[in-house]
Amino acid sequence: MGSAWMLLAGACFALMGVFVKLGVTWFSSHEMVFYRSLVGLLLMLGGMALHQGLRGNLVILGAHTGLQIRRGLIGFVALATFFYALARLPLAVAMTLNYTSPLFLALLMPWQLGERPRPVQYATVAAGFVGVLMLLRPWQTPASDLVAGLVGLFSGVMAAFAYIHVRKLGRLHEPEWRTVFWFALVCGIGASVLASVDSGWHPVLNLEQAGLILALGVFATLGQLAMTRAYRTGQTVVVASFAYSTVVFASILDVLVFEVEMPIMAWMGIAMTVLAGVLAAQLNERTAQ
Repeated sequence: MGSAWMLLAGACFALMGVFVKLGVTWFSSHEMVFYRSLVGLLLMLGGMALHQGLRGNLVILGAHTGLQIRRGLIGFVALATFFYALARLPLAVAMTLNYTSPLFLALLMPWQLGERPRPVQYATVAAGFVGVLMLLRPWQTPASDLVAGLVGLFSGVMAAFAYIHVRKLGRLHEPEWRTVFWFALVCGIGASVLASVDSGWHPVLNLEQAGLILALGVFATLGQLAMTRAYRTGQTVVVASFAYSTVVFASILDVLVFEVEMPIMAWMGIAMTVLAGVLAAQLNERTAQ
């Protein structure tokens, strides 16, 4: 039952993506990162205050704060590039590119975690990148979309680095709430700087925009909490596979909400990348054990 929490997380992350795409009508992707982080941070602070009042003993500054901040910076780059891709690509495409992280993780494991992947993992990575080529189709994709696609792929690289840092923090017995807190704080600060320097700030003019921002932050935070619970209470290999439900939900929402039409090769690329990602995630976890 614990692994099923990942299905809820997948639905929440897909809905978060919908609100990002709707929100860029009024706001830049940097502002969307800021509002997602701000709402998440406020929810975290509220939960921490409640916990402090009931049980106490919550310490924000721990022995590994430097590593937490570094994880937050890497996670911020991953989130900022992911939101950039979401704003410019179909929802399912951006989600698929971001979820290439297990493929990159297999390549990074030997020199980041001291874990040597098996040959089948490298074959899986190769198959996954063939799927990415089918999805992006660089030989016929407009330059602007191709740039957005490469940025989305880079978000997958940074997500892999972020996961490596989360694993290191876990080995150091850092509490999960502290990692989520620092991630939200660093992302909020980083996004505010980018928004100020790059695109400027757009005012929230009505309840529709405010509601959209609130929904974005709530679904992102619920997704993160559900994902955390899934990894804590479920079977890691199953949870890692269920994570790709996000791409499935995103594909459905692409058709229902945005009426997206993509060539059959792109859908085949999504399917191939997802299958390779699921297998890579399973093999990565078994190698780590």
